[in-house]
Amino acid sequence: MCELMGMSANVPTDVRFSFSALSRRGGGTGPHRDGWGIAFYEGRGARAFHDPQPSAESEIARLLRSYPLKSEIVIAHVRRANRGRVALENTHPFTRELWGRAWTFAHNGQLKGVKRRPLDLFHPIGTTDSEHAFCWLLGQLRARFENLPAEAALERALGSLCRDLGDLGIFNILLSEGRSLFAFCNKKLFYIERHAPFGVATLVDEDLRVDFSDETTPTDRVAVVASNPLTRDETWSELPLGQLSTFRAGSLQRRDR
Repeated sequence: MCELMGMSANVPTDVRFSFSALSRRGGGTGPHRDGWGIAFYEGRGARAFHDPQPSAESEIARLLRSYPLKSEIVIAHVRRANRGRVALENTHPFTRELWGRAWTFAHNGQLKGVKRRPLDLFHPIGTTDSEHAFCWLLGQLRARFENLPAEAALERALGSLCRDLGDLGIFNILLSEGRSLFAFCNKKLFYIERHAPFGVATLVDEDLRVDFSDETTPTDRVAVVASNPLTRDETWSELPLGQLSTFRAGSLQRRDR
């Protein structure tokens, strides 16, 4: 299956360390050779890069591993194709506009029968079941709310819709509208929260180590979500199954019930 990586921070933060680990899994240390993508939020907008080439070999990925793009919310994905051919239009994350905000979505898993669900305003560009699910989810939100709802109401609706889609198969996702990073897991997702006092971390997939105390201030907070832990000397926690988890400003804020 595919692998996901997301970041939420309270200040614009360099994601190169985590992205280096994920991109190595795209055809290097892992079998996810069928494209990759990453989106960096800047306010309401999202700067996105996609490539159908393996991320471990991609020149674009190499550029991003060396260029210090900073963001408060990041969503990244490396793909192992099972539905939809290897093509640029089938690489995650996918982005659509709703209520004047850029919504970004990445999915790990398969959803049997999701393409039988009717769509209204939002339609896929590619042929993946993931993008169809994203379009259906946004359409359901638009039908329920005329405008962007309060955070609690949005989280309740997203949790309910994600559980509905999760009944069709494996539905591990990262989703953002530029304010929060939402994560839903019905098989496996891990997260870590980094804050003062910061320590040293070493990547699982290559011999790269960072002392975060040299890169941060005492008030910085960063949360990272991933399909599998990215570092080998930190304690990662597994997200609970069947619940929507909301990360904001580098912290896990709440889970829907």
